[in-house]
Amino acid sequence: MWLWLWLAVWFAIPIQQAPAGATVQAQQAPSSKIWIGRYAEFEEFLRTAKLVRSEGTPVGVLAPRHAFFEPGSVANGAAVKKISPQRRDGFFESYKSEIAAYKVDRLLQLDMVPPTVERRVDGELASVQLWIENARMLKDVKAQKLRAPDAEAWNRQLYRVYTFDHLVGNIDENEGNLLFDAAWNFIKVDHSRAFSDTLNVKYPLTRIDRPFFERIKALDQATVRREIGNLLEVGALNAMFRRRDAIVQAFERLAKKNGEDNVFVSWPER
Repeated sequence: MWLWLWLAVWFAIPIQQAPAGATVQAQQAPSSKIWIGRYAEFEEFLRTAKLVRSEGTPVGVLAPRHAFFEPGSVANGAAVKKISPQRRDGFFESYKSEIAAYKVDRLLQLDMVPPTVERRVDGELASVQLWIENARMLKDVKAQKLRAPDAEAWNRQLYRVYTFDHLVGNIDENEGNLLFDAAWNFIKVDHSRAFSDTLNVKYPLTRIDRPFFERIKALDQATVRREIGNLLEVGALNAMFRRRDAIVQAFERLAKKNGEDNVFVSWPER
């Protein structure tokens, strides 16, 4: 869990006052989340659009292929993973987990995981995920010593990242799969090692916004099973709901101990 330890240290350091207007500029910067409000359109495009070429990538444990669509299409490219469900080097990995992460993201209205679908690529089943343009990886943000101009907005998103990763059992969050666009929106990629049956996930659960917390609390197993049941291995769904129950209990205990205002933060309306 080195990622959250590093982030915790990073944000323990006082952030210098951003230049006047920096927060406004970030808010006005173009978002790379071009799929929001167009989910079905992007899903259908990813399933059916012609892939004209692909190339390797230097990032990720299993290095997805960067596939390209015809110029002028709805999207420029996609990340393609042909990871058959199996255990490698002690980790369970599957292209299906990428799709499941997107579907749970949609159930929770998180809007951090890009549209991801299943399709055959060169005769093999694979996950095909919208390639995010104009985004930086966390390792680049760190190397360049950048700071988000709106620390509160960053932290609100970070609390959601922790909670989502805990829920889906994402044991492989790292500097290469947390992206940021020009508006400092968090975008999450690479969930091929999520949805294991582990209960030992230790992302910090200290604060969360009330709307997201209530959506997690309201998840019901029948709905989630209908959406992702065929994508998970035996025991993974039950483990997810045991983690969900632990998340709810952790935040409710904290609220009782520290006061709700110190646990449940506000989330601005769009």
